[in-house]
Amino acid sequence: MLVEMIFAGFGGQGIMTLGMTLAYAGMIEDKNVAWIPSYGPEMRGGTANCNVIISDDVIGSPTTDTPGAVMVMNLPSFHKFEPKIKPGGTLIVNSSLISDVSKRDDIKSFYLDTAGVAKELGNLVFAGMVALGGLNEAMNLVKTESLEMALKKLLPEHRHKLIPLNVEALGRGAALVKNGS
Repeated sequence: MLVEMIFAGFGGQGIMTLGMTLAYAGMIEDKNVAWIPSYGPEMRGGTANCNVIISDDVIGSPTTDTPGAVMVMNLPSFHKFEPKIKPGGTLIVNSSLISDVSKRDDIKSFYLDTAGVAKELGNLVFAGMVALGGLNEAMNLVKTESLEMALKKLLPEHRHKLIPLNVEALGRGAALVKNGS
């Protein structure tokens, strides 16, 4: 397995944390991983993206220009990264903020109402985890248990009380993809 991905959105949407969570989960499962962040001129409110690569073999380069999967949380990221997905790849779209639809017929696209689900869970901060759960389901990347273990490593102790809601958000995102949203 070799999956090259880009996570992209506004600074403050948790893009880096989402990518890092997936990378940690890959390490927990003894996979080779790479995580490379990229920020726009401002961090919070500016653009942010990261490359995440998960592989069973040695990773030749930590970045990609032709990802197999892209998760976009805002419209500028959709326009920048959707064209770069390699044929047969996967696109996860935060349809809460993005109304545009991919015209490509050579990729699988999933439009997830991440904010709607996050509101049901009680806080918009969970929108990214909904998207990550959808991506993980669509790509069969890691076990949910590995993502939960990664959250325990990444989140500060005082945030551990939020892990069950994060795990629920992951599951809700996976269910959206299973149901063809």
